[in-house]
Amino acid sequence: MSHDGVGTRPGRGAVMRSAAFLTAGVLALPVLAGCSDPDPAGKPLAGQDIAPAARARIADGGTLRWAVDSVPETLNTFQSDADATTSRIAQATLPSMYRLDESGRPERNEAYLESAEVVETEPKQVVLYKLNQQAVWSDGREIGAADFAAQWRALSGKDSAYWTARNAGYDRIQKIERGDNDLEVRVTFARPYADWRSLFSPLYPKEVMGTPDSFNDGARTKLKVSAGPFTVRKIDHKGDEIRLTRNPRWWGRPAKLSEIVLRAVPRDERAAELAAGRLDLADVDPAAARRIAVAAPRPQGPSASASGTPLMGPDLKKLTPAQRKDKERFHGFEVRKSLEPSYTQLALNGGGDGPLADERVRRAVARALDREKLAETVLRPLGLPAEPVGSHLALAGQAAYADNSGAIGGQDTAEAQALLVDAGWVPGGPVKEKKKGEKAAGAESDKKDKDKDKDKDKDSGEKAEKDGESKRGKKSDDDTYIVGEDDKSADGQDSRHLAQDGKQYGAKQLPGGAPGAYAPQGTAAPAGAASRPLAKDGKALTLRFVVPDGEGSGTLRTVADRIGLMLKRVGIRTEITKVSDESYFKDHIASGQYDLALYSWPGSAFPATDARPIYAKPVPAADGSLNVEQNYTRVGTDQVDQLFEQAVSTLNESESRSLIRKADSRIWAAAGSIPLYQRPQLTAARTDLVNAGAFGFGAPVFEDMGFLKKGAKGQPAPSAS
Repeated sequence: MSHDGVGTRPGRGAVMRSAAFLTAGVLALPVLAGCSDPDPAGKPLAGQDIAPAARARIADGGTLRWAVDSVPETLNTFQSDADATTSRIAQATLPSMYRLDESGRPERNEAYLESAEVVETEPKQVVLYKLNQQAVWSDGREIGAADFAAQWRALSGKDSAYWTARNAGYDRIQKIERGDNDLEVRVTFARPYADWRSLFSPLYPKEVMGTPDSFNDGARTKLKVSAGPFTVRKIDHKGDEIRLTRNPRWWGRPAKLSEIVLRAVPRDERAAELAAGRLDLADVDPAAARRIAVAAPRPQGPSASASGTPLMGPDLKKLTPAQRKDKERFHGFEVRKSLEPSYTQLALNGGGDGPLADERVRRAVARALDREKLAETVLRPLGLPAEPVGSHLALAGQAAYADNSGAIGGQDTAEAQALLVDAGWVPGGPVKEKKKGEKAAGAESDKKDKDKDKDKDKDSGEKAEKDGESKRGKKSDDDTYIVGEDDKSADGQDSRHLAQDGKQYGAKQLPGGAPGAYAPQGTAAPAGAASRPLAKDGKALTLRFVVPDGEGSGTLRTVADRIGLMLKRVGIRTEITKVSDESYFKDHIASGQYDLALYSWPGSAFPATDARPIYAKPVPAADGSLNVEQNYTRVGTDQVDQLFEQAVSTLNESESRSLIRKADSRIWAAAGSIPLYQRPQLTAARTDLVNAGAFGFGAPVFEDMGFLKKGAKGQPAPSAS
């Protein structure tokens, strides 16, 4: 999870979103002649932007210097402190039975798997894997049933000596055995499991999974045995880099690159490292992307790729002195862009006894939002498709996707106000003066009381400090301000600050997590005067909106301000509180110390498995506390839980997708979280680097990455239309 966000591609650890996606099945319905319903999954909103090129055009050899967020603490993706770089290393060095295609759906990885299918359903589900006969570990041993069995035992959850982060799916396996020969693996499930394709990706050797000691400690700092196009040569924590080299025992298409160096470089330093020639590939924030784009503007029009719109705008001839300098500094680089397989949501904390514990208030918040405008704020300045996300459980193009937002309805001020009145919140009602030490309505916080009247007189119209961020309201002495308190709209405010959100929060991060976007200048706030503030039982309806204060979180603050202005129209005030990046997730989101917050989830191909803990109904734990798993909104229903269980236990793929879509509709109706927009992905790359860049849904094909031969040109990227 990333705070824009809290995310992972796999999201392993406490979150563990899978890196593979549910395969689309054939609908078990007759197709009427002359008409058929369109697939609600649709197509991805943006395709890959990786400068595709045929292998014959790529030079043999070379070193790719690739920026990452960190040197990982562990190389075991199934441990809780694994991160995005852990996952990237695993993709390059370990087997995965399935990997993602450009539409975010799993495809069989032919390098390891000749076939995999359900061969029995009664009395038990049995999946038969037939392995590639050339597939061997780097020590020469064949990949086989012993490796599958060792991974199952380690991740089944039956042996607490294994420090595993999850056991989803593996806990449903009854036994694993050799098939008719060494290349066949039979997996028998104790209970039906629809998401069986999510398992064994990645697959570790039995030397890692075989004992608790080897699992817990053996693969943290080195992989003695691997089986991918690359192997781990060296991890240098002092030098902040990981060095991968060609695997001499790799049986697939030989890797074009001789070496990949993953360098840990902070996002705010990547532009300088690129300009200095110390990086070849790096995810960057919009500020850096705009600087780099001036050096190599991308073509526009039907022949351009989905992400081919220049970041610099339509007129590239009138360059400022600074832009002319950047054009020289970043000569030989370009920006490749797509959308990440993750989305940003507005989370509404329905736990406790605050206003959002009432479903009517949550629904009113949802009906007050103009999600289209919020998506445009973030994505349109980048030339990316600005469509709001319509599902909690998948993204456009994925098999389980359907726009179920109609379950709660679109923006409707009158309906939002009616819901609030029905919940007892009266416009202009009497408000009791807060007593010392009393918490604000809806805020689960230990913050001290603010003297708001004094704040209003003293700080009316105060401009933002430090990052130049526009504070549309009054700022208090602890970085809290009330949106719209001075009745100013976004017009005329200083919205020129960067809206970027490269830093990620939560248990895991998406590999290559991208920053956000510029806030467009002059973006108008919702039109019309605000309604009178609402009150109930002597308390004003004020929601505490927690946002991170880091330099890389400008998008979240921009979006939070926009949301605050939209809520003001229906009479809801928002008290925006900026907290440190380090405490944002742990001390506020996970612990429930917020009313409103913004963070992100990956769109999983296996939502019945991966999304269940995110939307499961919280239950009391043995010690009296509330077990929320990853449901940080504390909103859940028995019906949603039942639909997830039915979906994961149904082997008919069409029926399973239908159940997932029904669950999503119920999640929308409960209004615990509101999906907003898919996260942008901006990647700076050398112009001669091909088959690498903004990967979108697709998994990197490491053996095909490389640098063009002199005089060679890459193949044009396919059109997204």
